Amino acid sequence: MEEEERVKEGKMTTIKFVNENKEVVVAEGANLRKKAIENGIDLYRWRGKLMNCGGYGQCGTCIVEIVEGMENLSPKTDFELRKLKRKPENYRLACQTLVKGPVVVRTKPQ
Repeated sequence: MEEEERVKEGKMTTIKFVNENKEVVVAEGANLRKKAIENGIDLYRWRGKLMNCGGYGQCGTCIVEIVEGMENLSPKTDFELRKLKRKPENYRLACQTLVKGPVVVRTKPQ
């Protein structure tokens, strides 16, 4: 189902960005990276700003920490499993993550 159809059906949820103290309403199934950028949330550290792949899941620079709501996200992709294997379980690549329910996110985790 396309995002526009979900919006029409009223299937909406929220993403709260802790560091930015900002909450955005999105359609269920929305891409986390896309919605962050559309709402002025900076996901990238200096290196990531120069080297990010534009959301194609190749660079691994859009790492976020899921503070709450991990169960409301799409399963980790194979690329995420490889790229994040030395990171905490609650880290995700924003470009590979679909939001299916309320979630609380910390950008640029240590």
